[in-house]
Amino acid sequence: MEVVPGFTLSPGRLDAKAQADLLNAVLEAAHAAPFHRQVTPGGKPMSVEMTGLGPLSWVTDGRGYRYEPLHPLTGAPWPEMPAILQTLWAEFGDARVPADACLVNRYREGARMSLHRDEDEADYAFPVLSISLGDTAVFRIGGLQRNDPTRSVRLASGDVCRLAGPARLAYHGVDRILPGSSRLVPGGGRINLTLRRARPAPPLAGAPTAD
Repeated sequence: MEVVPGFTLSPGRLDAKAQADLLNAVLEAAHAAPFHRQVTPGGKPMSVEMTGLGPLSWVTDGRGYRYEPLHPLTGAPWPEMPAILQTLWAEFGDARVPADACLVNRYREGARMSLHRDEDEADYAFPVLSISLGDTAVFRIGGLQRNDPTRSVRLASGDVCRLAGPARLAYHGVDRILPGSSRLVPGGGRINLTLRRARPAPPLAGAPTAD
């Protein structure tokens, strides 16, 4: 289902077992890479708690927005991505070039994400893929300018959405979650996993090379 050009939603792509398995993998990884609240370059604490999976994850602090290979609190590498995430990336993202970053956001009641663009990646030809677990989110998406008209859509547990093409650099955010709409996440709330290709793509086997 295409919500706006380039933004597609696959409702219920993950069944109940797949949701529970992925959630358990995330919570297990969080023992080594704990959820924490980051701050914007301007010093404002974010309302969501974050961690990451894979070779890289997105971070923010006084030095700016960027991808890092180490957890900012523990100094250890991020835990590996569960295989299901690369399977989803191959299906919805790119079958030849794997995702190398997974940002994991935990929304408790009252948390939100203001309108923003995902623009810290090296190559915008790769999409951004989002997987929802737990409480339903009221997601807002607009255009390439912050003041463009927006549209709201609800993202429920097990939904997968994709920002690509015209929507790849669209402003988007989460207005709120709907507490109690799911019983999946212990203590309530929503966990969102965002898959990205942060680094330039490696040379592909069989691709022509310059002499």
